[in-house]
Amino acid sequence: MRERLASRIRKILSPEEMLPLGGRQAKVISISNQKGGVGKTTTAVNLGAGLALFHHRKVLLVDMDAQGHVGTSLNHTSSNGAGIGQVLGAKNGSIMDVIVPTDVPQLDMTPSDHALLEAESQLASKIGREFILRKALTRARTYYDFILIDCPPNLGNLTVNAYVASDYLLIPCDLSALALEGMEGILEVVDTVNFRLNHPLKILGVVTTRVDRRNLLMNETLFAKLEEAFSDKLFKTQIGVNTDLNKAQLSGKPIFTAARSSAGAKDYEALADELIERLDAVIGPAGF
Repeated sequence: MRERLASRIRKILSPEEMLPLGGRQAKVISISNQKGGVGKTTTAVNLGAGLALFHHRKVLLVDMDAQGHVGTSLNHTSSNGAGIGQVLGAKNGSIMDVIVPTDVPQLDMTPSDHALLEAESQLASKIGREFILRKALTRARTYYDFILIDCPPNLGNLTVNAYVASDYLLIPCDLSALALEGMEGILEVVDTVNFRLNHPLKILGVVTTRVDRRNLLMNETLFAKLEEAFSDKLFKTQIGVNTDLNKAQLSGKPIFTAARSSAGAKDYEALADELIERLDAVIGPAGF
């Protein structure tokens, strides 16, 4: 009788509910821009590595992009096919089931998988589809200081799931004439998440990427436009164009491992520092 009751309870409870709680409370940050080629994954991977290496935070990278570039950037492919798509498609799926370590101490990741290709359309038919990732992250939040979500380059169901699961939104934006393209769509989704879905997602900031520092006059003009649009939400740190960042990604290593003394490494270390300072100003050091 007792064994049958225990078996029924195990079937009702999700895997997350059967795991013990950790002692942390992660800040979840979506890294998102519907415009491609702005260094979204590069920012997710190297910011995560910077927070782990220089601020000694426990960090989880969640790859919501079916292209799987987070895994490529960290030299990891799912050996058993398990990944975030499988979690989103399962009843009571848990992120804890697909977390894998990386070669960077304190940095873990969840790989993309083939199921993520169909997840966008499958989520459309699910009740409470916007909240599936948030529920799947419940236990994981207690094991990490930061969870960084690399969003797909669109504003579909997967991205909305990421926003609803997040406390903050970080927007990488290349310093180009089309820098503001797509920003209006992102802000509309943020409004939807805040008011229609009743989730208090905050814009942590906009970080300029792929900055060619030789174009001083153009950079000043474009940066001034972004500053006018986003005011204090614009990060002071700028991520410059740097071939070492591309080489690091191709080698499957964070920039700090591949080229520690490079300009790209210095930029992302500065971004990690500024992010910590910004969160300290918002929630205080005790918030970690």
